[in-house]
Amino acid sequence: MVAIDAPASLESFRRFIIASTCSSYMPRSYLEDPEVFPEREESLGSIYVEAADKVTLKKIRDITFVNARDVLGIIYNSKSGNTTLKWRQLRRRGGKVTGEASSNSLVNLAEGGVITPDWVDNYLKKKNMESTSTV
Repeated sequence: MVAIDAPASLESFRRFIIASTCSSYMPRSYLEDPEVFPEREESLGSIYVEAADKVTLKKIRDITFVNARDVLGIIYNSKSGNTTLKWRQLRRRGGKVTGEASSNSLVNLAEGGVITPDWVDNYLKKKNMESTSTV
């Protein structure tokens, strides 16, 4: 498990959630619309979008697609329970992601643009410094 505390745009976190859950069957029109987000029930590893205005579009498999405007936050919990992340709005479409991520989720976080190669390098340097200082 890796602790995540990184600035991230709403769109990058949206891409992470899609890559983690439904990229293989999400309708292309939804994929290209920055206001469409996947949600999932709590029993299956919850995904919840907190927004000023939200409308349910369609349910496909275990994902409910919603159109959300003025997103304030998103809570993401993986099916395995190994990843729990929250995106909180700081200003407009910019925000911050905090929580814990599995190695599988790290790949999707990087793919979505939530974390960058520089973020990974800095994290590894920090961990190396912590491990050498405890020896």
